[in-house]
Amino acid sequence: MPTDHAFTPMLAGVAERARAAGVFSRVETEGGVLRCHAPASAEPAWHALFRDGGSVYIALQTPARYLSQSIEQDLVHTGDKIEDLLQEELTELEYEGPALRVEHFRDEQKLYTFRSALPAGAGTETAAKVLLAYEACFRRLGDMEAGKD
Repeated sequence: MPTDHAFTPMLAGVAERARAAGVFSRVETEGGVLRCHAPASAEPAWHALFRDGGSVYIALQTPARYLSQSIEQDLVHTGDKIEDLLQEELTELEYEGPALRVEHFRDEQKLYTFRSALPAGAGTETAAKVLLAYEACFRRLGDMEAGKD
């Protein structure tokens, strides 16, 4: 886990990589959180990099229950496991860390959240790869591309 003085440069570095990837409608850092907004989602949704307790997370978050349910429905319908889909994207990005577990819940701010803890000691490059893998993984699920047309 990055220390406080190491986390701010990580946020800046991952934000730079997110902007360069060109897959987000807006990339912003505020209050120690990086938010990269999904450009074509049917409802507001963003990918985030943040600290919670002693861990650093990459997440997909939305206030829209409908959007979260549409993602869940796709997974049930196809029989795919979100961890497997994420691992495929991580492999494409040449991620070399351990397999990541994906938690799904509604948080205290009432955001529907899919999140994975980064491996201990992960740096900017790993965080950027996981963020971009999350974007690629979730882009095709549910109504994440519904606003495209």
